[in-house]
Amino acid sequence: MQLSGGVGQARREPGCPGPGAAVYLGAVPGPRRVGSAPFQPLFETLAGPVAGPHTPGAFWRGLRTVAIDGTSLHLPDSDPIAARHSKRKRKGEDVEFDYPLLRLLTLIECGTRAVLAAAFGPETTGETTYVEQMLDRLTRGMLVLLDTGFDGYPLLLQLRSTGAEFLCRSGARRIPLITKRLPDGSYLSTFGMGKLPVRIVEAWITVTYADGTVRREQWRLATSLTDHTRYPAHELVTLYHERWQAETTYFSIKATMLDGRILRSHRPQEVEQEVYALLTVYQALIRITTDATAGRPGLDPDRISFTIALETARDQVTTAAGIIPREVTLVSTIGHAILDNLLPARRRQRAKARTRKNPTSKYSKNSLQHPATAQHYTLETEVTVMEDGLKTRSKR
Repeated sequence: MQLSGGVGQARREPGCPGPGAAVYLGAVPGPRRVGSAPFQPLFETLAGPVAGPHTPGAFWRGLRTVAIDGTSLHLPDSDPIAARHSKRKRKGEDVEFDYPLLRLLTLIECGTRAVLAAAFGPETTGETTYVEQMLDRLTRGMLVLLDTGFDGYPLLLQLRSTGAEFLCRSGARRIPLITKRLPDGSYLSTFGMGKLPVRIVEAWITVTYADGTVRREQWRLATSLTDHTRYPAHELVTLYHERWQAETTYFSIKATMLDGRILRSHRPQEVEQEVYALLTVYQALIRITTDATAGRPGLDPDRISFTIALETARDQVTTAAGIIPREVTLVSTIGHAILDNLLPARRRQRAKARTRKNPTSKYSKNSLQHPATAQHYTLETEVTVMEDGLKTRSKR
C-alpha cells in the first residue's frame, strides 16, 4: 500500500498483502494470511521518539520521559485462537467467560504519545516478560515511568543496564530499609539485597472532585534518581502522573480506532499482522500530527485531537477527500485539519482505556466510589518527611 499526502491516497500495489494499515482507515475488506510480514518491519521503521528538545511534556529536567504499560485486546472466539489465547476465569472457579485475550505492552513517549516499541502475545505470559523484549529501545537520557507490577529488582536492574533511569510505584508489601534520610523528605535505600541503589519518595495523594467527592491514598515511589537537589521529591510525585499517557494511547487505539470492537482475525498468524497494522496506523498518525505542529513552537501535544486525525485520514482513503492539498507546504491535509480543530488549552482528564463490549465482565460497577461523569478536580500532594525517626507532612 502506498500512502501519500500525510496518510493520503491509498492504493493497492501489485503483490501488496492485506489487511494493510488501511484496515483501520476503512479501505481493505478483510485479512489475508501472510503472518506479521510486512507490517512488523513497517511498524519498527515508524516506531521511535518524535518529540523535539522543546516539545511540551516530553522532557523533564533534561530527561526524555517515557512510560511502559500494558493492556488487553479481545480476539474472536475461534478454535485456532482459543488454542493459543486463553479467556478469563473467575477466581477459584474453572469457568471461562468473555473473549480470548491478547496482552499488549508498549513503550510510549510522554507528551507526544508516540510508540517506541511494542510486544504482545498470550495473556498467560506475564507483563515483565514482554517488557524485557523492549528494553533494547531504552537509551541513556530516558526516564521510564512504571506501574507497581514492574518494581521487581531483576527487571529494574536490567533497565538500569541500558543507561536509562526509572521512576516506579513500589508495592505496599515492600518495606524499604532506610539507609539515609534526605532533606526533601525522601530517603535512600536499596533493592535486591543491596545491589540496586534507589531513592524512595512517600506521599499522600488527595484528589477533590468538583462534586465534593474526595479520594485519598498513600504512594511510595522508587527511583534511580538519587540526587535530591537536582530531582526534588515533590516534582517526582507530580511527574509520575504522566504515566497515564500510556492509557491515553490505549484509549486512542481501543476506543477511537477499534471503536470497542474485537479484532477481526481468526488465526494467530493473522492476529500478529493485524496488531502490527493497528500500531502502524497509530504511529503514522502521531508522526503526521507532530510534523504539523512543528511550525507552532510551544504548542502542547495535549491539544491535538487524535480523532480528527483519524477521521481525516479515513476520508482521504475512503472518499478521496482532501487528497489535493490546499497549498504546497510541509503541512498535510491531516495536519491542517488538526491545527484547525485544536482542543482547549488544558490538561486532559485521565482516561482509562475501556471498551463498550464485555457484558459478562466479572467486575461490578463502582457504584458511589467514583464520579459517574468527567469532572474537574484538584490534586494535593503531601510528601512525608523523615525527621528524628518521626514522620511529619509537607504539603506541596
